[in-house]
Amino acid sequence: MDNSVKEFNWQVRVYYEDTDAGGVVYHARYLAFYERARTEMLRQIGISQDQLLKQNIAFVVKHMDINYISAARLDDLLTVKCEIVSVKKASIMFKQTLINQDNKMVGQANVLIACVNMLKMKPIALPEMITMEFM
Repeated sequence: MDNSVKEFNWQVRVYYEDTDAGGVVYHARYLAFYERARTEMLRQIGISQDQLLKQNIAFVVKHMDINYISAARLDDLLTVKCEIVSVKKASIMFKQTLINQDNKMVGQANVLIACVNMLKMKPIALPEMITMEFM
């Protein structure tokens, strides 16, 4: 695992399927961009969500605040910046920022992720490999 990852950047291209009839990114698609970047950040440090699911452990969004600042458009190349703000016993708070190819902020989200037991759908402590990485 890479013990230096507290911030992570991931790029995504805006495709036609991400947009409305006017070529502007549909508001719900931003959620997918944020989700993919968080997943890639975890993958970068060696955490496989597939492996966690096999242990009946999952990460779920508990709370999200989103600020849509400007519109992303068809063919834009966006950078999703992920930063770990805090790590608690059973949750991680991410600050995520979307920047377009002109270095203009498109949006920002604060995302609280909870660790849950999939069988009971109850919060559980984060796996040790994650707490060692971020605490």
